[in-house]
Amino acid sequence: MMLGGAMAAVVLVHGIFNHIPGAAPSEAAARRVADCLPRLAESLGKLSIEAPRTVMAYYADLLRAELPAQAQSAGGAEDFDSLDPAERAAAAEWLSAAGAVTPADPQNVALKPLRQMLGWLVDERGSRFTAAVREQTIRRLERVIVASLREVEAYTAWPQRRELVRERVAGVIAREAPSVVIAHSLGSCVTYETLHAQPALEVDLLVTVGSPLRVPSLLRRLDPALRVGRGVKPAGVGRWVNIADVGDLVAVPPKLGEVFPVDTDETCDTGLGFHGLGGYLGNVLLAAAIAPYVS
Repeated sequence: MMLGGAMAAVVLVHGIFNHIPGAAPSEAAARRVADCLPRLAESLGKLSIEAPRTVMAYYADLLRAELPAQAQSAGGAEDFDSLDPAERAAAAEWLSAAGAVTPADPQNVALKPLRQMLGWLVDERGSRFTAAVREQTIRRLERVIVASLREVEAYTAWPQRRELVRERVAGVIAREAPSVVIAHSLGSCVTYETLHAQPALEVDLLVTVGSPLRVPSLLRRLDPALRVGRGVKPAGVGRWVNIADVGDLVAVPPKLGEVFPVDTDETCDTGLGFHGLGGYLGNVLLAAAIAPYVS
């Protein structure tokens, strides 16, 4: 979607929970921007900056054929019980990366009750939760982790589909020539790979938020693969800022700079840390990062 006939200053690349069944990609992109732009306007407004022209690089429709219907929305995503043994192992590895207590024997990590591991993490982050809020939080985060696993699989396991997603995102960035790209969740992986695959694309500022780039199951599949354990900044990126909520279990471990050449690694607290793009867009850290590029 192009607002007012001018090129956008900001391109958003979405993560999980963004599919709109039955909507054309352009319509879905416009609706998703309309959903989250008020939060960006709110955070920039605190710095007396008007929200810039913003578009969404929408690709969720390209993943649908590889996802079960239950995983296509936040309300309907499946829980840990729906995972097969390989997925359970990946989920346990994911929770371990977030800091959950695991068995001493790494061969038995998949046998650790996943909800027990997740419950431990929730208790560490929210020890004052009531029992009802604690259970609600565990269930919601459980759906987020399952949806993330499924969408990572849908994106990385089918080369042709992966290429289609990257072509879609590259097309939006090439058309809009934005100063800033804000990539959320799985979108940070998609954007990293897209900018590597299309080195002619130039972006003054890349902001990754809620990024799972260091999640083991995704890191092993990254294209291009790490070099001697390190990632490489895409050639066309000027500055790279990473922001992770302290409670975001998708952005684990939160410091991308330990593996990737980010220029700034920031942590924030958007509330309960449920991984939403709106929470990040409404945070003053993000507003401050993009302010020099959009004002």
